[in-house]
Amino acid sequence: MSNAQRRSYEGPASRYTVPFAKGLLDLRALFGNESPVTVEIGFGMGLATAVIAQENPGKNYIGVEVFRPGIGRLLWEIEKREIPNIRIIEHDAVEVFAEMIPPASLAGIHIFFPDPWPKKRHHKRRLVKRPFTELLARRLRPSGYLYMVTDWVEYGEWALGELSATTGLRNGYESFAPHQDWRPRTKFETKGLQKNHEVRELLFKAEVP
Repeated sequence: MSNAQRRSYEGPASRYTVPFAKGLLDLRALFGNESPVTVEIGFGMGLATAVIAQENPGKNYIGVEVFRPGIGRLLWEIEKREIPNIRIIEHDAVEVFAEMIPPASLAGIHIFFPDPWPKKRHHKRRLVKRPFTELLARRLRPSGYLYMVTDWVEYGEWALGELSATTGLRNGYESFAPHQDWRPRTKFETKGLQKNHEVRELLFKAEVP
């Protein structure tokens, strides 16, 4: 963690962090408004998170991450850009969704470039798989969406199968989604494209009961 990241992590910007606790969040109280809430799982260094939140002041965002330098960097971005509509939870995403996120409460879920765990024996560690995707679907409100991006083609195919088989979700497209212009391209993605990695995007929506 750099000195700047540490200052943000330990300083005034830390008011944007939310401690993990076993109890459903009151999202209205958390943000002080009734704006729709999107959760991003694993925001890395947080630049895309900051840009999206800054460009959408009428929406609220919760970032879930365990990488402390990335949390420090996002807090630094929040402070520098004066972004009021982000909160951060430093904890495992599976437990956060199980214990803290109310059912049918989210407008969206973002999963950008999760670890592909490419070796077959490690596939069980992948984030986007059932039954976790079933839990994610239950946390989306009707017409809410789940948006995943990966630059690992095989993982994209895997995720397409897992999400297609998830109760409560339907694909917004016939297969993979086109690039969503509102999502900023990160340094990580740019480096991947320079190495001829192929980006796959998936956009699923919660079925209306």
